[in-house]
Amino acid sequence: MKIKCLCCNALTRMVYFCAALSPHQVDVDLFELGLHNQPSELRKRLQARIDEVADQKYDAIVLAYGLCGQATLGLTARRIPLVIPRAHDCITLFLGSRQRYKIEFEAEPGTYWYTLDYIERRENANVTLGFGLGADPAKQYEEYVTKFGKDNADYLMEVMGMWQSHYKRAAFIDLKLGDGEPVADEAEAIAQRRNWRFERLEGDLGLIRRLIDGEWDEDFLVLQPEQTIERAYDDQVVVAGNA
Repeated sequence: MKIKCLCCNALTRMVYFCAALSPHQVDVDLFELGLHNQPSELRKRLQARIDEVADQKYDAIVLAYGLCGQATLGLTARRIPLVIPRAHDCITLFLGSRQRYKIEFEAEPGTYWYTLDYIERRENANVTLGFGLGADPAKQYEEYVTKFGKDNADYLMEVMGMWQSHYKRAAFIDLKLGDGEPVADEAEAIAQRRNWRFERLEGDLGLIRRLIDGEWDEDFLVLQPEQTIERAYDDQVVVAGNA
């Protein structure tokens, strides 16, 4: 097959690695991480690219995204199938399955996630990976330091209880693609400073590999032309609707 992959650049290494090993011809388009802060804009850009690709002799378009703040809801397939993993967000893609995501979410909902691609490519994007709760306290802290100085920023964060009310754990997902040690060290140092637990979890390329390789089983939603992505309020995460 000839496949077009539309990918958040938080998954760049994963997608390119799997594309290089795929039996299919895979072309990758990257979309900046910061677009997660503007779900409607991300949706608009993804749909525009889907519409363009439909005329370029691809057999399918695959999305290296989850729901991602509902940014992918309403996306519509055109003249070729559109495929998306059944995932709430990119943490499912890093961990490799909905089942593993559910276990982590139920055990540790207040987790601040770290991955190599995210740290490399976050630039100034105020985006928290996965199921961190509420606004991004790290970004809030940086803003306080800039405005009021470090001592005052520490005091404000303590008074507001932002670190402890939202997060209890820092977790580094190690996909063993590139040198992740500096990111793991950063995550561990931040965890110590904020009295969080630090954990290092092994990543799993399985879900992305199957997305890229066209192995679309029950872990994927495959839209036919003029079907749309709709939310499912169960373990399916997403279902097909009619445009």
